[in-house]
Amino acid sequence: MSLEGKVALVTGGAQGIGRAVVQSLLRNSAKVAVVDLNQTSCEECKAQLEAEFGTGNCNFIQCDVSDGDALRVHSSDAFQNTVDQFGRLDIVINNAGINNEKNWEKTIQVNLTSVIKGTYLALEHMSKEYGKEGGTIINVSSMAAFVHSPHQPVYTATKHGVIGFTRAMADASSQSDYGVRINVLCPAFVDTPLLHSVEQEDNMGKFVKFKDDFKRSMEVFGVLQPSLIAEGMMKLILENHNGAVMKITCSKGIHFHTYEPVSA
Repeated sequence: MSLEGKVALVTGGAQGIGRAVVQSLLRNSAKVAVVDLNQTSCEECKAQLEAEFGTGNCNFIQCDVSDGDALRVHSSDAFQNTVDQFGRLDIVINNAGINNEKNWEKTIQVNLTSVIKGTYLALEHMSKEYGKEGGTIINVSSMAAFVHSPHQPVYTATKHGVIGFTRAMADASSQSDYGVRINVLCPAFVDTPLLHSVEQEDNMGKFVKFKDDFKRSMEVFGVLQPSLIAEGMMKLILENHNGAVMKITCSKGIHFHTYEPVSA
């Protein structure tokens, strides 16, 4: 299915999962704003994507997603920049994430606070509540929300938070007729720069002592390629899900989490 005429914004879009998603969106004829903090990664990504897909299909924005002012007010306002460039916004993927237990406040800012801010900003540009045409938001969580690890307690907490926030916002969208589908994607271990940061004391602090346990978990559960995560992301974009929690693992591939009904 073509996404021709649609415009997407992807945070953390210059590398890892984000980059694979950007490539899938471009292959499906969407225009894409790539938001990333790493200027070098942005420049490399820009050169390679323009060589493959031509110029004018991507907008590259360097932005710290944990900085609410940068997202909203400053000249680097990623959302308004995207609308100014392409005329609309239809898909927002809040993908940026870090794994830093030493600077745990930063982990909360990037993994949870920026997802909340990104969702609210996306709604301002897409929700019928604001006179817009509707759209799709996908927030990236992790299987860490289901299988916790002593190696990353704050990271785990943020990923739980992303699921709870996303499901509640999906209900709000449905009940208030925002016209915006809001879903969450939970991959297991993925071969990305983030995964390779877990052995560093500068990132993990005192929890680095559990790194061998973490490595053993990787051996047991396996490591996914970003292309499979992008495949799941496209499924959420193209199919009519709202409030869905998609899991992606080596053993089961792409599948959905089901919740037991709550009784009084």
